[in-house]
Amino acid sequence: MAITAAMVKELRDKTGAGMMDCKKALTECEADVEKALDWLRQKGLSKAAKRADRATSEGVIASAVSADGKTSAIVEVMTETDFVARGEKFQDFARSVAEEVVANAPETLDAFQDRVNDLAAATGEKTVLGRFVRMSLEGEGAIGTYVHSNNKLAVLVEVVTDKPANETVAEFAKNVAMQIAASNPLAIDADSLDPALLEREREVYRQKALAEGKPEKIIDKIAEGAVKKYCKEVCLLDQPYIRDDKMSVQDLLKATAKAAGCSIAIKQFVRIQLGA
Repeated sequence: MAITAAMVKELRDKTGAGMMDCKKALTECEADVEKALDWLRQKGLSKAAKRADRATSEGVIASAVSADGKTSAIVEVMTETDFVARGEKFQDFARSVAEEVVANAPETLDAFQDRVNDLAAATGEKTVLGRFVRMSLEGEGAIGTYVHSNNKLAVLVEVVTDKPANETVAEFAKNVAMQIAASNPLAIDADSLDPALLEREREVYRQKALAEGKPEKIIDKIAEGAVKKYCKEVCLLDQPYIRDDKMSVQDLLKATAKAAGCSIAIKQFVRIQLGA
């Protein structure tokens, strides 16, 4: 397969590596961008700059919670400009959709299309309903809901308990939702991660250590250490707690369970960033 300028640009955007290094990586990997990405990391040439997902357009993410606190929803509503998105009419509409999702549990948002058209006519801008998530407790516990102050990032997290949840559990759920918003984990714990993803990370660091001339007998140890570090970055329970980095989220969970007098587990979470 021919190596195109678009492939080189994609690889540069993902890694921050130089153009010639990207071309060499693509040549070595027969124009496979994903393999080239790993090749650059193995050679220590990828800067692996973490970049927040950029919104493709303007809008808001609205939330709503049921009266009993056991059901919550977040809804993404898109428009053309931030000026319209910050308007009271637009934000009221977004909240009303979230409230109806909580109340009626629709499978799609198709029923709102006439109202979307009316809003578009009133604002003079194209309006689109994007993703939506409704989360409801099946037993005891709490739903943590967090919407960032700019209304462009929202999180729902389900925390389950073996006894009726109290304020301590509810506060924990809210704090975990804020943690997820800030740290963007891929999974709750290492067991929830795709094994292929972990093996890919392991192999990247094996090859990197070999390329650096490390003794073969410690290669696997180096790779496992790197994977553990990776899990601390992407697994929610392993991450340092954003309000006290001397403890992990797992430590916070254990302390909260003791204080609340019940068992606690994080069952699921959803994080939506506008347009991402």
